[in-house]
Amino acid sequence: MTGPDDRPARVDDVHELALAMPYVTVVDGSTGNPVYQVGGKSFIFFRNPRPDAVDPDTGERYPDVIVFWVESEADKQALIQDPVSPFFTTSHFDGHRSVLIRAGRIGELTRQELAEVVADAWLSRASARRAAAWLAEFRAQ
Repeated sequence: MTGPDDRPARVDDVHELALAMPYVTVVDGSTGNPVYQVGGKSFIFFRNPRPDAVDPDTGERYPDVIVFWVESEADKQALIQDPVSPFFTTSHFDGHRSVLIRAGRIGELTRQELAEVVADAWLSRASARRAAAWLAEFRAQ
């Protein structure tokens, strides 16, 4: 039996799930793209096309990259080293605790998988007090 969280994720889900986390604010990025923050720290943002993220066949810059913070380098590597994973990184993000995904590949995740990535991104940037409170409430559900 499948439910609504088993369906392929959509870009709208990124916005919905990020806004559902507590203490979230949204600011406009440099090109008007949304940047989701908790406590003034970004945890998800929609990146403008940059020269480090390009189609290997055409050389065209990817126009649809979404950045998610992760807890650690180990978490980052776990996401990007899986050959079937839609997550990737570029040299620009070496040493940065984040992973990238193209909006065009977001449907390779289920909504539930995306919800976990969003929650993990939020947890990686929230204060210890806020993270503990959310986890306690989440586990009680």
